[in-house]
Amino acid sequence: MMCDGKKRTKKIFVVGTGTDVGKTYVAALMVKKLRESGRLAGYYKAAMSGNLRRSDGTLIPGDAVHVKEISGIAQPLEQMCPYIYEHAVSPHLASRLEGNPVRLDMVEKGFREVCREHDFVTMEGSGGILCPVCFDEREIWLEDVIARLDLSCVLVADAGLGTINNVVLTTEYMRSRGIPLKGILFNRFHPGDRMEEDNVRMCEHRTGLKVLACVEEGAKELGMDGEALAVLYEE
Repeated sequence: MMCDGKKRTKKIFVVGTGTDVGKTYVAALMVKKLRESGRLAGYYKAAMSGNLRRSDGTLIPGDAVHVKEISGIAQPLEQMCPYIYEHAVSPHLASRLEGNPVRLDMVEKGFREVCREHDFVTMEGSGGILCPVCFDEREIWLEDVIARLDLSCVLVADAGLGTINNVVLTTEYMRSRGIPLKGILFNRFHPGDRMEEDNVRMCEHRTGLKVLACVEEGAKELGMDGEALAVLYEE
């Protein structure tokens, strides 16, 4: 899919095995690596929940702020996410409490705008692959967003206990739905930890996917070459 009639932007979707596995943290490092390798990189997320308010009452898109601070990109915050909610719940419930439910056409419009101004766009999901994005007004799941925008994915998982089950189940579900998955990025990885190193081996064995990088706790860089990262993005 071309985001613009002339510009061929390369894109990827960052999906997690669940909430709080570090999708935003890893996505920020991905964007940073692309920028530092000389690429015009942008970020996008359909919906953000659990945000604080400014003194004037407007909501701060916390994930977008984090990505900007870590990556150093100049992209304006207002371009990064069309739906921002205060309650720290899934977008469908947040919009039930606050109003402004997610519409796929608005998500796609914002995404295309980001694509027009950037050569590489990293889009981050909310929660895990089975996150309900909207439900009452219309039924939209995270996989519907991915399908609408025709994106391939990378999977972010916590390196710790329980991740084998989470990674394999997420991978199998995505494959059953025909969602392209390029590889796995483990977050909060501790080199030398026998369990976590075994988790990496088991997940590669059971899924057949490559572990693209293991991101250590507090890492400031993604342990991937800029060229290797860029190859994962598709037009």
